[in-house]
Amino acid sequence: MAETATPEVLWAQRSPQSAEDPNNYISLIINVPDVPKEDLKLDLKPDSLTFSGTSTTLKRKYHLELQFFAEVDPEASIIKHTDKNIEMKIEKKERSEKFWDRLLKEDKRYHFLKTNFDKWVDEEDQNEAAEEDFSQFGGMGGMPGMGGDFGGIDFSQLGGAGGMPDLSAMGGEGGEEAEGEDSDDDDDDDMPALEGEEAAAAKKE
Repeated sequence: MAETATPEVLWAQRSPQSAEDPNNYISLIINVPDVPKEDLKLDLKPDSLTFSGTSTTLKRKYHLELQFFAEVDPEASIIKHTDKNIEMKIEKKERSEKFWDRLLKEDKRYHFLKTNFDKWVDEEDQNEAAEEDFSQFGGMGGMPGMGGDFGGIDFSQLGGAGGMPDLSAMGGEGGEEAEGEDSDDDDDDDMPALEGEEAAAAKKE
């Protein structure tokens, strides 16, 4: 068995835009395929997340420790385990219209942490996509007692929502490809010389 590796983590967030808006969460995906439930541990606490598990197909152990930017509510959070990954909807403890500045407490770049552009919405655009994003977690229900050993959870109750997109090919800081593609047509080509002007110029020569 190879040495323990850090899994790829994709994240996005939402914040409530009104008192009635339920969207106040972190979307987190740990991209480790084929981790059996008996070999998976997930400890979600108000200020941190610890994950460990072994991928049977990749033949590799994975370990992850995250210290959150602010506190979360483990009791209100939701988890879904699939053959491709572990997806979490982690409720923020404090309700605020303002986004977290970042996911983690320490302000530095982490090679394993990437923005999930499939779920990311800018603060000012949240009202347009909030309902669609939230519906992806419908039917899974809350999970009391989330803070303990993840191996004690019955995964058969969590697999009801399928159809998750394949995020394994997600890149890093996307969004730049569209820049610079605007048409640069030259206005000078729009006005050809008139025939009379060409003839007059020829006589002068």
